[in-house]
Amino acid sequence: MGLFFLLVVVSCSRLPDVQGKGETFLQGVWNQDSIANAKQLQSYTQHKFKFSCDSFYVDFTTHAKVNYYEEDCFNNGVWKEYAKGTYQLRNDTLILVGDFTKPNYKQKVSGCYRNDRYITSFKVNSWNAKELKMENLSDQTEVNLNLKEKITCVQKAL
Repeated sequence: MGLFFLLVVVSCSRLPDVQGKGETFLQGVWNQDSIANAKQLQSYTQHKFKFSCDSFYVDFTTHAKVNYYEEDCFNNGVWKEYAKGTYQLRNDTLILVGDFTKPNYKQKVSGCYRNDRYITSFKVNSWNAKELKMENLSDQTEVNLNLKEKITCVQKAL
């Protein structure tokens, strides 16, 4: 019995409390510089992503011709939202799970636009050192991103 206990203790080790490495090809700041046929759309959202290790930060700039919010929030049809969290890549699907935040990426519990959880999946259609082409799986919109700044993952303690 003592030998079995010793083997169990030696073979089990606690994982370090550091963030994951994430995907090397994603590390960086990626901007969606333009939207195809933007002038013809009732609304569209441009994305700016930052991937650092297994974490993501995203800024959304929405342009809308129709007001779905209180007048104070509509802001003449242009507004920003923010989210942060962690991501996983499973085959060709990028899964983002996090929360909507304030502009400083601190927790947002009320106010204009969306609150609570941000959960979105993208199909990665293609990528290279400068471009990342994805499709939002919830609304089938294209999200074509250009690399603006490369980042090297430096894992931080959790």
